Amino acid sequence: MIISLRDTADRLMAANSFVLTSHVNPDGDAIGSCLGLKFILESLGKKVQVLIDDDVPKFLSIMPGLDEVKKPVEDHYDADYLVILDACLDRVGTVPEKCKAPVLNIDHHGTNDNLADYLYLDADSAATAEIVYRLAKAMGIKFDKDSATAVYIGLATDSGYFKYSNTTPQTMRAAAELLETGIQPEKISEAIETKDFAVVQGLAKALQTVELYADGKVAGIFLDYELTSSIETTEGFIDLIRVIDGVDISVVLKAVEPEVCRVSMRSKETDVSTLALRLGGGGHKRAAGCTIKLPFAEAKNCLIDEILKAIED
Repeated sequence: MIISLRDTADRLMAANSFVLTSHVNPDGDAIGSCLGLKFILESLGKKVQVLIDDDVPKFLSIMPGLDEVKKPVEDHYDADYLVILDACLDRVGTVPEKCKAPVLNIDHHGTNDNLADYLYLDADSAATAEIVYRLAKAMGIKFDKDSATAVYIGLATDSGYFKYSNTTPQTMRAAAELLETGIQPEKISEAIETKDFAVVQGLAKALQTVELYADGKVAGIFLDYELTSSIETTEGFIDLIRVIDGVDISVVLKAVEPEVCRVSMRSKETDVSTLALRLGGGGHKRAAGCTIKLPFAEAKNCLIDEILKAIED
C-alpha cells in the first residue's frame, strides 16, 4: 500500500522497535539512510537494529555508527516494523526471511515493485537520505552531528556531490541545513575518495578492459571473476568512463561469482532504468543496476545486446 510522508512519520513515531535494512552491495545512500534513520529513531527512545546482508564498503569508514551495522546471523529478529530503505524487497538478501514484521519501504527508485506492506516512494528525491531528512523534519527531530553526517553522506554520494541531474534546490537546501550542525564536507569527501595503493593498482587493471560500442556512445569496464577477485573495490570506477567525450551510457560489469555478475549503469540521455528492468534490476533514468546470473562471457554479451537495443530505441 502506498502511503504519504506524514503517514510514514506517524507509523515510525507510533512503533517501538525496528529492524532497518537496505540492498546488498550497499552504497553511501543505503548505509547513510539506515544509520541516519537509526540515530533519529533512537533520539525518540526507540529500539533499532541495522542489518545488511553484505559487507559494508571500506570507503564508508568515516560514517558514524558503522560498527552497529551487522549481518543477519540469527534465525529470527523481532520488531514492530522491518524498514527497507533505498531498495525493494527482492534486493535485501535474507533479512525479510529472518524478520517477519510488517514491511515499511522507504525508497526513491521509480522501479520499486510496490510489494511491501507499506511504501513511501518519492522518485524526485536525489537520494533516500533526502527522504530521511524530510521524515526527521516531519517528526520534529533536530539533527546532531552523527545523524547529519550519515544523511549528508547519503545525499552527497547519490547526487555525485551535487553534480548529477537528480540534484534539486531542495537537495541543496537539505545539505545546507545539515552543514549547520558543524559537519565538515571537505573531511567527508577526502575520507570517501581516499584509496589504498592496492585499489589504485586495481583501477589500472580495470581501465585496461575499457571497450567502446555504438560509435563511442557506450563505454564499459568488464571484469571477469579472476580480475574482480584481485580488486578490492570497484567504487568510483564508472565515473572515470562516463566522462569520455561522446559517451551516453557507461557501464561496469563484474563477475562476483563464476556465474553471477553485477552491473552498474549511468547515462546522460538514455533511460537506463528500463534497461535494468529488462535484466531483472532497477534504478533511476540516469543510474541503474542489475544482477545477471550467467557466466561472465554470456553476461557480457547479454548486457551489450540489451544496451545496443536501448541505444537504437
